[in-house]
Amino acid sequence: MSHVTRAAIPLVAAAALSGATAVTATASTVVAPCPPRIVADWVRAWNGTDSRALGALFTARGVYTDLGLGVVFHGREEISGWKARADRLIDGIHVTVRATHRDGSRITVDAVYAGRLKAAPEAFAVPMTTLLDLDGHGRIASDQDHYSLAEVLAQSGLPADWTPPAS
Repeated sequence: MSHVTRAAIPLVAAAALSGATAVTATASTVVAPCPPRIVADWVRAWNGTDSRALGALFTARGVYTDLGLGVVFHGREEISGWKARADRLIDGIHVTVRATHRDGSRITVDAVYAGRLKAAPEAFAVPMTTLLDLDGHGRIASDQDHYSLAEVLAQSGLPADWTPPAS
């Protein structure tokens, strides 16, 4: 029995006891087929139209950081406002999760962030990595979104120095 197989057995057993339906072992990692519930809720909030749904996933003092744009929002109200602004600027915002990894209270989400800036001739779909830090009750205390604004603009057909309207 290989070292990877021996290492995967306790994880498969733990998944079975927790109610997971399947676990796949690869040469370097063990991957659960379904993302944690908070990730599914986060995706639904981004893909939905109710901006308050995103803010509701955070702690009262939660922090959302969009590293592509270099902006930070504090608390549920500001985070909900950010989602509402994104909805006004981008048609068809859609996040698709490719993989997740959980290490204690931190979840790393590998995703594709897609949509069409309303001022743009083309749509975009760029890789994004999000780090979610949870509190003891499963709410998001911190969200850091990592993606390339330059790639968003290039795919959108907009100049590299384009900035969104102020409102």
